[in-house]
Amino acid sequence: MKISALPETLPVSAVEGRELARLIRESFAAVEPRADELAQYFYGALFVIDPGCRDLFPATMTTQRSRLLRALVYVVQMVDRPDELATFLGQLGRDHRKFAVVSRHYDAVGLALISTLKRFLREKWTPEVASAWTAAYGLIAKTMREAAQAETGPAAWSATVLEHRKLARDVALVKVRTEGLLPYRAGGYVSVEVPQRPRFWRYLSPANAPRGDGLLTFHVRAVPGGWVSGSIVNHTRPGDVWRLGPSMGALDVRPTTTKQRLLMIGGGTGITPLLAILDDLSRWQRNPPVHLFFGGRRPEDLYALDDLRRMAATSKWLTVTPVTEEGAVAGGDRGTLAHAVTQRDSWRNHDVLVSGSPSMIQSTIAELLAKGIDLDRISYDPFTLD
Repeated sequence: MKISALPETLPVSAVEGRELARLIRESFAAVEPRADELAQYFYGALFVIDPGCRDLFPATMTTQRSRLLRALVYVVQMVDRPDELATFLGQLGRDHRKFAVVSRHYDAVGLALISTLKRFLREKWTPEVASAWTAAYGLIAKTMREAAQAETGPAAWSATVLEHRKLARDVALVKVRTEGLLPYRAGGYVSVEVPQRPRFWRYLSPANAPRGDGLLTFHVRAVPGGWVSGSIVNHTRPGDVWRLGPSMGALDVRPTTTKQRLLMIGGGTGITPLLAILDDLSRWQRNPPVHLFFGGRRPEDLYALDDLRRMAATSKWLTVTPVTEEGAVAGGDRGTLAHAVTQRDSWRNHDVLVSGSPSMIQSTIAELLAKGIDLDRISYDPFTLD
């Protein structure tokens, strides 16, 4: 089933582009308070339009609905930043190859999305809004399809668990070796399927920079109600075989592009991609100054603090500030990460990397923007925690 007259490009003029972005943002803002209901309706519509799509998803859809909403929010935020949006959509298209997604799946998703928005917007679903969303989804589908078709590497990699040990009561380190090298950049993340929870894909960030031996280290926290994270922390054993999707992510620091000072903000296991970047930076001949804030609710949540302090002791370019909401840490700040960071400095001459839970990312970015930091200077990923 195809959406009729589905355009493949957005308006070419800047005026048309700004108008399209306005229509998409305003209409999405009108339905966002009913986001959970919208996501539930969307998947119901999708499975009616194409019942075969149901086999692509796990039995429990709660996390998948949350992921859809984050993707929609991210696309809405990036709709007038086409280069960043195209990068994200290209990564998403390549990642979806592991599901054996074909053309009809994109058409079914588009039809379900348009019908869902029409139902929830009601009288606000004007011809102009319909045209804007149809054009936007046409570009989304086109970008994802083309990226998937152009990819020649594996759709997924097998990885054998070599080591599993607890770093804290609810945090485990898992070391795997991939069958064949999985290309990725420090700071990126990959989708992971574990044998204890088939079809429940979750996004995890390697804690180490790429190396030639195929070894990847992950830090995983067992989140309340987390089917996959709980299985990884409590039931993973050496010899288990995982499946990993291709690398994704917007957190990226390169010697050729990084000239500014860096501000890194990591909450909980959100520190993991930042650890990989620090690992990579330690190999550079010249480093930009880095100030890292590592936060948790309690001191025991700062499971990587000792390692970070040892790294800072031997790396003059690195400053580490621990932050706790309850309880004190020597040399640390008290309060939320957003408050601690913005009380320390204006950070206007820094490039900023933020990693953590969706709520932590949202509140931190809001505080940074309120302090006058340009959004173009802030990098974050929408899928780093489930």
